[in-house]
Amino acid sequence: MNSPQLDELNELKEDYYISPKDLDNGHLSMNAYRAFSLNEDSENYQYIEMNRQQSFKDLIDKFDHIDTIEHVLPECYQDILRDYQKDGVAWMHCLRDCGFNGILADDMGLGKTLQVIDLLESIDSALPSIVVCPSSLVYNWESEVHKFSKKLHVGCIVKSQDNRKQMIQAYQEYDLLVTSYDYMRRDYKLYEGKTFEYVILDEAQYIKNQKTLNARTVKKLQSNSRLALTGTPIENSLAELWSIFDFLMPQYLFNYHYFVTHYENDIVKNHDKEKTKQLKKLVSPFILRRNKKDVLPELPDKIEKTQLISFDDEEYKIYLANLAQVNSDLQEILNQEKVDNIAILSMLTKLRQLCCEPRLVYENIHTPSSKLMACMEIIENIKESNQKILLFSSFTSMLDLIAEQLNLKGISYYMLTGQTSKEKRKDLVDRFQNDSTTVFLISLKAGGTGLNLTAAQMVIHYDPWWNVSAQNQATDRAYRIGQTNKVQEIKLVMKDSVEKNFRFTRKEERAC
Repeated sequence: MNSPQLDELNELKEDYYISPKDLDNGHLSMNAYRAFSLNEDSENYQYIEMNRQQSFKDLIDKFDHIDTIEHVLPECYQDILRDYQKDGVAWMHCLRDCGFNGILADDMGLGKTLQVIDLLESIDSALPSIVVCPSSLVYNWESEVHKFSKKLHVGCIVKSQDNRKQMIQAYQEYDLLVTSYDYMRRDYKLYEGKTFEYVILDEAQYIKNQKTLNARTVKKLQSNSRLALTGTPIENSLAELWSIFDFLMPQYLFNYHYFVTHYENDIVKNHDKEKTKQLKKLVSPFILRRNKKDVLPELPDKIEKTQLISFDDEEYKIYLANLAQVNSDLQEILNQEKVDNIAILSMLTKLRQLCCEPRLVYENIHTPSSKLMACMEIIENIKESNQKILLFSSFTSMLDLIAEQLNLKGISYYMLTGQTSKEKRKDLVDRFQNDSTTVFLISLKAGGTGLNLTAAQMVIHYDPWWNVSAQNQATDRAYRIGQTNKVQEIKLVMKDSVEKNFRFTRKEERAC
């Protein structure tokens, strides 16, 4: 016999994966994170009557009026944070106060790192927090903490296994630890029995495949709160969405088999609008995403960032050996009556090449450098956002090596160097402006002027040039009249190297 009352009850059971053990004498027990979707659904029930306790109403009301809740910011951040960033910090505080976790999914370049630093500095906890991020961003986190925070004691879990082990054992001596997904895969057993205040995943799409070690190891970490950061859209990958929520709040999106059969298949294969609406209702309270266009009046015209990258052990040995030889040769040159500026420039160029890629100097090295791998991480992340990239290098041989990696990853590109004819040059520019090619590799000298490439929203300087004005001219290929989007510029700089510590003066430039 058909019963609309039982049908509605069965619908509730199906939607929330309710089992008999969840029912006790007519009372239904659910985790508090179900409150938001359950509150919306209750308006549509005809036969099921829900009596909401005051605590339930207070929870819903708190999220509905989150913009009215004031959290005291450390004084040093009052003038630094933009209004949308203050809203982001308030949202993260609200999640924490309610015992929930979430995804800060602001568009790339909107300052997710700064918002998290403010959050960590403004909470009161005896436990340290930990950030897990791509290897290319480890030192960037350290640099940003030093730049903005006077309180947080930060440490990077890198280098040798013994060094990492010692830092993990002494984890309570820090306010914030930063490690990479790669090191977490190797070190996860060392974290057993240790509890953090926050576990924060930067570029959380790195755990989009639930079966990988990246995903499995970070989910083993123990913490009071969890946070995921991503600047790439996650709406189009439901498997990624499930895996990130499985890290944040296990079982919130149910087990994966249930999620696939009740949501993913219907949404992806059948384009089921009702299921899409149901899923959005589930996840939206725990995702904060602002696009550049949403906060356009508050953004600077151009977002500039220097990303520090660390040599691996072998690269650093090679660099230091060459640096010692350069110092010795330089002393001899400076003691001569007439200084050979060409010889000095040659020595400095060799050090710059070693920062870019040791294969530019040595033929017996066959693996990509730390900088090249960091650059590829950035390109792959930007590609996820369907944005175009201009990549400048002063070494055409470096562009060739980057092109090899792009080919391996199946990422489309064009290349422009001093050997490119004027006709070909114009053709490449026109095609890049109008097609779906992701990367334009450009020799700095060949492409520093005379190009209009406003289709790009990202400019990467692979090896920062001594002449800052020439570098700015290169960036202006994208940041110019006709550009309707904000432009982000990233300079890749090797930590503890000539790239970070040396700049020509105007007089030295002319001499060389």
